[in-house]
This record gives sequence, structure tokens and C-alpha cells, in this order.
Amino acid sequence: MAEEKGKMTVSEAGRKGGETTSKRYGPEFYEEIGKKGGQTTSKKYGPEFYEEIGHKGGQKVKRLIEEGKKRA
Repeated sequence: MAEEKGKMTVSEAGRKGGETTSKRYGPEFYEEIGKKGGQTTSKKYGPEFYEEIGHKGGQKVKRLIEEGKKRA
């Protein structure tokens, strides 16, 4: 670790905080905040947002499959 005289990196602090939160609240906590975040995103951006990101993801998978076939 990069601890120097009691200092830690932002990454280390985040990891430590995440571990503490996980121990304190358990997996249900993350499920609940994920659900709330998804509902908020859905209300804010609507179904078109999910269609667009789904299409982009599908295009990337298609491209990766094609690249894999060329290498084989």
C-alpha cells in the first residue's frame, strides 16, 4: 500500500470505505441503491436511453465477434 505517515491514496480510501459499508449493510444495501438508481435513470432518460445503449453494446459485441473470427 502507498500509506506514508498515515496517508493513503484516494483509491485506498474508497476501497476501505466500500469494505466498511459492505460489512455494515450487506448485499441488500447495494441491491436497493442499484434499484433506486435504475428507477431514477429510467425516469430521467426514458426507454430510448436503454434502446440506444443496448444498440451500442450489441454493435460492439458484433464487432468483437467479427475480429475474433478473422484472427481464428
